[in-house]
Amino acid sequence: MTKPAFLTKPREESYVDYSLIFIVLFLIAFGLIMLYSTSSYAAAISTGDSAYYFKHQMGPTIIGLIGMIGFSYFPHRFLQKLSVPIYIFAAALLFLIIPYGKEINGAKRWLIIAGVSIQPAEIAKFAVIIFSATMIIKLRKNLTTVKGFMVALVFPLIIAFMVYKITKNLSSAIIILGITIIMLFVSTPGYKLYVLSAAAILAVVAVGVYLIANAEDSSSMNYRFIRVLAWLDPAAYASDKSFQTIQALYAIGSGGWAGKGLGESMQKMKLPEAQNDMIFSIICEELGLLGALAVMFMFFLLIWRLMIIANNANDMYGALLTIGVMAHISIQVILNIAVVTNTIPNTGITLPFISYGGSAVIFQLAEIGIALNVARSIGK
Repeated sequence: MTKPAFLTKPREESYVDYSLIFIVLFLIAFGLIMLYSTSSYAAAISTGDSAYYFKHQMGPTIIGLIGMIGFSYFPHRFLQKLSVPIYIFAAALLFLIIPYGKEINGAKRWLIIAGVSIQPAEIAKFAVIIFSATMIIKLRKNLTTVKGFMVALVFPLIIAFMVYKITKNLSSAIIILGITIIMLFVSTPGYKLYVLSAAAILAVVAVGVYLIANAEDSSSMNYRFIRVLAWLDPAAYASDKSFQTIQALYAIGSGGWAGKGLGESMQKMKLPEAQNDMIFSIICEELGLLGALAVMFMFFLLIWRLMIIANNANDMYGALLTIGVMAHISIQVILNIAVVTNTIPNTGITLPFISYGGSAVIFQLAEIGIALNVARSIGK
């Protein structure tokens, strides 16, 4: 016997952001194609296997996609209860680098666990998004006070300092702070303090650049200051600090409007570690300005979809998590393209979903999964 319609409990449907899923899958697939195209020559020379980097990226990508699906079903509100253990876990991994870290290309930033290479800085970014969202929710009535604002900022500052001091990774430390500042910015009324703070920081940076540029003796300078000099005058450091930047600019310039064609890059034979920080320059060379603009447009769509999810989230915590994910991806994309085009001094920042890096792609996809779960709760 069929129950009357009014006695039948309606099936609860959840919203699935297929646009976001499509954009991410496109970037992942495109990234793997470009990774193979960019790294095949160097991989064949160094390892004898042209698909070496492609194969090593495929595994973490699959793990990341599984993690994305898992987090898309995992209730995001439960992450609030796990925020402290996740924060402590990230800090502990950073501490473990001191005695057990593996040095690669002169940087001690990796841990080898069960034969798998892990970069704790990427876990720290993930942890800061979850922990900062939790702290902002707890302190939101006091965020307008200096004490409340500093309490919300101090724990991400600690993680950022650890990343900088232990791994010597200034770019990741800046990204961690940038994520937190953006999350705080959207959580507090008014913007005057942020504008004044940004102006003061820019003024300090400008003065610092001026002093470095006009220093009489650069031989005893910190290597970061030398990078500033190389940024200001790449030709003077063409054989050393500016070599990678100049080769990247050659790649961008030689691509023209339509590019040389997939796999036809010449600069990938000269550009050190082209599959990492400088992969965008190879995109420009092989696919041209039109291809580069298309990739930038896809990132714009990704950030826009995350903003839509944040604006329509049912709860403040879900909105903050999504804003943290949006901040992470947008900051990293902007800084990577700025480095490749020599808009800012050269520093190690990867292009999300496209550059080579297992830890990065796993946790970036996990963050997308959290955003998808926030989207699922819309309308419930």
